[in-house]
Amino acid sequence: MSTLRAAADDYLAMRRALGYQLRQEGRMLTSFVDHLERYGSTRITIEAALAWATEPEHADPTWWAKRLTVVRGFARYLRAWDDQTEVPPTRLLSKGVRRRTPYLYSPAQILALMGAARRLASPLRAATFETFIGLMAATGLRTGEAMGLDRDDVHLDDSLLIVRRSKFDKSRQVPLHQTTTDALADYARRRDDLCPHPAVPCFFLSGAGTRLNHTNVSTTFAGLLTAAGVAAPRGRRRPRPYDLRHSFAVATLVAWYADDAPVPARLPALSTYLGHVKPSSTYWYLESSPELMAAAASRLERFWQESS
Repeated sequence: MSTLRAAADDYLAMRRALGYQLRQEGRMLTSFVDHLERYGSTRITIEAALAWATEPEHADPTWWAKRLTVVRGFARYLRAWDDQTEVPPTRLLSKGVRRRTPYLYSPAQILALMGAARRLASPLRAATFETFIGLMAATGLRTGEAMGLDRDDVHLDDSLLIVRRSKFDKSRQVPLHQTTTDALADYARRRDDLCPHPAVPCFFLSGAGTRLNHTNVSTTFAGLLTAAGVAAPRGRRRPRPYDLRHSFAVATLVAWYADDAPVPARLPALSTYLGHVKPSSTYWYLESSPELMAAAASRLERFWQESS
């Protein structure tokens, strides 16, 4: 093992001991060390970091900045005992935090996606993706949280999910509506009929009987979007599975407005359900939609009428 690779392992182990999971960052750092070794580099230089970070050539600059941020943290760590390590300046490739406008799925589009999943050639894959999409739409789980569920985390008798060690290494309980519980129970029976002896304990199984990962979820979801006829407006990026989380947050507010519920007072409950540390984080997920604007306007108009 090279000195750089050993140092990278030590750096990741140290940060994970502090509570960071660093799944994507770990893969990125491994890729960067591979890049350095491929070119015979034994130290981090700004030139090498920039060359690696700006791959692929046509990627979004925000992605380049994220890759360079991973290198910068590792370089600062190495700099403590190797003064020849070059730390990329923070201004290099810095684009600031830019919020990607989420795609808000309508109920009809969610049903269309689930229908497209039902038509997948592999029976197990079809059952998995139909239920996977339905669960994300019904609960607003993060994609990684849904993929990470094990069978012991799904308590059908109690209509409850246990999300373990999610963002910031936090765990939480997620209550389920009875219809969601029934759908998960139907999937579990179908899954066990199709794959009675899986090699992994996960709740959702891929067509090969393994745990879902970001690659097969993203690839399959892209095909389902096409099959369901779901497309972003011109000039916008393709909808993502993660946008189901945004859609859930907005749909929840629309339902609260329709029920004349005290929305500001309930936002902390939505934050807790979504696994946010504070309500301000939940605002990141809210996006204006005709339904939400109409509901808010109706509430405001009623307030003015009652006040006059």
